[in-house]
Amino acid sequence: MPQRTETDSRRMLRQLRDEMASAQPGQERLDRITTIIARSMGTDVCSIYLFRDPDTLELCATEGLRPTAVHETRLRFGEGLVGKVARLARPLKSANAPSEPGFRYMPETGEEVFTSFLGVPVQRLGERLGVLVVQSKEARDYSEDEIYGLEVVAMVIAEMTELGAFVGEGTSFASPHKRAASLRGVAAQEGEAEGYVWLHQPRVVVTNLVNDDSKAEIARLHEAVDKLRGSVDDMLSAARSRDKEHQEVLQTYRMFANSRGWMKRMEEDIRLGLSAEAAVEKEQSAARARLETVPDQYLRDRLHDLDDLSNRLLRILTGQGVETGAEMPDRAILVARNIGPGDLLEYGRKLRGVVLEEGAVGSHATIVARALAIPLVINVPRITTDALSGDHILVDGTEGVVHLRPDDSVTGAFRDKMAMQAKAQERYASLRDKPAVGRCGTQITLKMNAGLMADLPSLPTSGAEAVGLFRTELQFLTRERMPRRSELVATYARVLDAAAGKSVHFRTLDIGSDKVAPYMKRPDEPNPAMGWRALRVGLDKPGVLRMQIQALIRAAAGRPLSVMFPLVATGEEFARARDTLMREIERERRLGHLLPADLKVGAMMETPSLAYAPDSFFREVDFISIGGNDLKQFFFAADRENELVRRRYDTLNVSFLTFLQVIVDRCHETDTALSFCGEDAGRPVDALAMAGIGIQALSMRPASIGPVKSLIRRSNLNEVSELIARVQARGLESARPALLDYVAALVE
Repeated sequence: MPQRTETDSRRMLRQLRDEMASAQPGQERLDRITTIIARSMGTDVCSIYLFRDPDTLELCATEGLRPTAVHETRLRFGEGLVGKVARLARPLKSANAPSEPGFRYMPETGEEVFTSFLGVPVQRLGERLGVLVVQSKEARDYSEDEIYGLEVVAMVIAEMTELGAFVGEGTSFASPHKRAASLRGVAAQEGEAEGYVWLHQPRVVVTNLVNDDSKAEIARLHEAVDKLRGSVDDMLSAARSRDKEHQEVLQTYRMFANSRGWMKRMEEDIRLGLSAEAAVEKEQSAARARLETVPDQYLRDRLHDLDDLSNRLLRILTGQGVETGAEMPDRAILVARNIGPGDLLEYGRKLRGVVLEEGAVGSHATIVARALAIPLVINVPRITTDALSGDHILVDGTEGVVHLRPDDSVTGAFRDKMAMQAKAQERYASLRDKPAVGRCGTQITLKMNAGLMADLPSLPTSGAEAVGLFRTELQFLTRERMPRRSELVATYARVLDAAAGKSVHFRTLDIGSDKVAPYMKRPDEPNPAMGWRALRVGLDKPGVLRMQIQALIRAAAGRPLSVMFPLVATGEEFARARDTLMREIERERRLGHLLPADLKVGAMMETPSLAYAPDSFFREVDFISIGGNDLKQFFFAADRENELVRRRYDTLNVSFLTFLQVIVDRCHETDTALSFCGEDAGRPVDALAMAGIGIQALSMRPASIGPVKSLIRRSNLNEVSELIARVQARGLESARPALLDYVAALVE
């Protein structure tokens, strides 16, 4: 059995490097590479299979199998031993391949005479690119050293594939970063945008794959790791005053940075011929491959930490820092694995859209994107790997689809869709100063949601009559420390100034669940959405609630003030919160501060329990705002952050509409003002149904006011009410089909 030495490995890698630098067409280069590997390893066969699409591997080059099988032999993902290597993302060997479970004989290749098999994945940073295979006639048991050496070679092939080394006449493959790709994620903020990719953390491009001096390269690695360890120690020292969770993350960074196993593997890669950068990326790719197979969230988080640390080390080695000197393109679409609200606010309105590899529907970044009115798609797989800064990109925030490097037909269809929507927006603009009055004469009050000063310019231009919800938590979530009362006073005063006399309903701090400030400890809860959050935090920790109320009173400075408390579950909770507010009013009076000219205190109904509170609650509260997003998730027991269930239940489900009518009737009996706030209020057909059952105020994002107003003005709300009643009487599951038919029959 041939034994490979360090010199053999280095010689083979240098030959591969020379092939990459040659001017040969892509297919000839592939063919030469298989010959080099087979000769170097002393095997009868070397074959390279590459993915032509996510589900299909194609034999692209071979030394030893029949040449006619090239580009003809294809395997489904997971099919045969080759497909199994791709699926498992780890090496597979056998001294008797035909006896292995899952073996598939491919007669067109002539492989029946080859007994032994060794396959290793060709992958880069978690992206499966193909499989590298060697085979021999004799029953050969490949050693661990041979397996490791072939993995090093596969790493170089992955980089060559990444750099487009196999593109050219005679191959059917485009460079990975030249292919058009349509990626599906989760729609987090509606809207469409066309632009160019701007990577929040630019990818490090490794071009020197093979070293000429292993000792010098290992020394360079050690120097870079020493710098990395120093930077981690500095971050840890600076974080002593931060929360424990943040310190734990940095402690994990320190553990990985000092890992002997990590260093040993990278040093071995370098001794076999890889450059320091390529060695780091090889280990990073292995970590990302493991990440996809680990179900435990804690371990997944730790592998993410190792991934981040590897990126830091690559930037030190290459000098490719975050600040690359490149200028952000016009019509920039931000692409990132994830991003905090502070960073997103810094980009502000320079962005046309945002695409995230991770994220959540209710995350801080989502809230900011909505406030900035820019399309957002989250949970887009591999987007940070597939995209390069400057790539042409189309973002459909309504459908949750991203088109990367789209072809002309996709671009044309997308632009047609955007043009139609722009034309509709022009029509809606003409309705800006007109009331939302149905043909029956019923008027619906349309309000806008806000959370940033950047939202307020939309108030006069959107046609909104008021701010139905101002989210105060963003001032707490986008900074590293608790805001001072004086800062809150200044912010709230600017909001009231910008509203120019139109009412603003301030929602007190709604934190907890998915919204945790950087300086606050996240409690360990099995179900945070139903845990210690919103008003529950304010009642248990009244200091922050009192400070915020004081700031609101002082910001009003004699003007009318509307305050509402979030996630009120019982009348008793509201009474306690209202008592806190009234005590602060009395305290401000004693201090001689100007009190609000008119004070209205309301509650957000986000739990079904509050709909059945005693009549005394409905008479005591000045107004109720239905928080549709939370109320629907609790009504249907369907977590709105869970993509498996969040779209399963419809707002126009008859059971939910019947429940909303219970709330409408109770508010009517007690003469309590009622509004509906949430994403569904901004969907025209859903808004029409709510108006039809008697909800006379709706609060939504500014861009939705025009479409909702247009539909209401064309509709007869009495007819809508009767239609919903007929649907209920017939025992149908949903009112949506009937309402869509009604809308389709309307005449402009």
